[in-house]
Amino acid sequence: VPTQSGLEEIFEEISPIEDFSGTMSLSFRDHRFEPPKYSVEECKDKDMTYSAPMFVTAEFINNTTGEIKSQTVFMGDFPLMTPKGTFIVNGTERVVTSQLTRSPGVYFDRALDKASDKDIYGCRVIPSRGAWLEFEIDKRDNVGVRIDRKRKQPVTVLLKALGWDEARIRERFGSYESINVTLEKDHTSGQDDALLDIYRKLRPGEPPTRESAQTLLENLYFNPKRYDVAKVGRYKINKKLGLDLDMNQGTLTEDDVVATIEYLVRLHAGEEEATLGSVAVPIEVDDIDHFGNRRLRTVGELIQNQVRLGLARMERVVRERMTTQDVEAITPQTLINIRPVVASIKEFFGTSQLSQFMDQTNPLAGLTHKRR
Repeated sequence: VPTQSGLEEIFEEISPIEDFSGTMSLSFRDHRFEPPKYSVEECKDKDMTYSAPMFVTAEFINNTTGEIKSQTVFMGDFPLMTPKGTFIVNGTERVVTSQLTRSPGVYFDRALDKASDKDIYGCRVIPSRGAWLEFEIDKRDNVGVRIDRKRKQPVTVLLKALGWDEARIRERFGSYESINVTLEKDHTSGQDDALLDIYRKLRPGEPPTRESAQTLLENLYFNPKRYDVAKVGRYKINKKLGLDLDMNQGTLTEDDVVATIEYLVRLHAGEEEATLGSVAVPIEVDDIDHFGNRRLRTVGELIQNQVRLGLARMERVVRERMTTQDVEAITPQTLINIRPVVASIKEFFGTSQLSQFMDQTNPLAGLTHKRR
């Protein structure tokens, strides 16, 4: 597998940027850095940021005429890491520390309901970016699902929205009391009905149509631009649920959803082990404080997320400019506004909690700070 650099990944994600009608598109490729303008020492003396200018080849394609305009565009100065592992921002030495976050993946937990003295089982699918998907079995044995942290609905509504009918749900989960209880509470009749029901919960007050509901659900969990569990998450989901999906499958799949529900229902039924797919996996709750369920976001990834934010803002500007400018006069340079990208990087190094003023009390303090 050729490892991509973080920037390549992002440029691939946002290319092509198309206008609303799909007649024009702008795509990015081949970014390169020029050597830094000033040395580390000069930057310290002159209160400057030690950075290298980045250039990208941008291609503007007019789909109606088939005309392609290609240009090298300046994308702003990127702070570089010095050989000592620090960054120099406005003449001061800064260290970007790693962040310990919850690893993406699927987590099952159990909590005691004080009133009824019953265990309540829950499950969360946490992506590296995108909307959460949460399941819960309450004290009345109803299996509920929360989509994007909104109101709870019967889980069978979600299954129906994915194209399952009641017979198929009963065939797969019929032996579990909890799903049968849930089906009785679920008043939707088919896929369309279920989609509309989900739409009403997520966007109350807007008139639902089947198309918009379908798109909404697709965008939340099945669109690679908006949802990504990352390789770590995919590995953990595969391992936990006994699936065998490709490591590059960044979005959720129907299999994931069904396997998650099945695991939760089996956990609720008190099973210890089950053969899901082809492998026997233990059925147990996870400990979220366990370091196996956490991961470090290092400098590169933190900056990558910032650049992604900046490019997403730029993308909006580009779209607007495509519609307002005269098609003949458009070149990549006129479309691209690098301000949001530059601003988000500046903001990260200047104000993020993780970008810290280097501790220079003594050489050892500096060294240990960089290791964090």
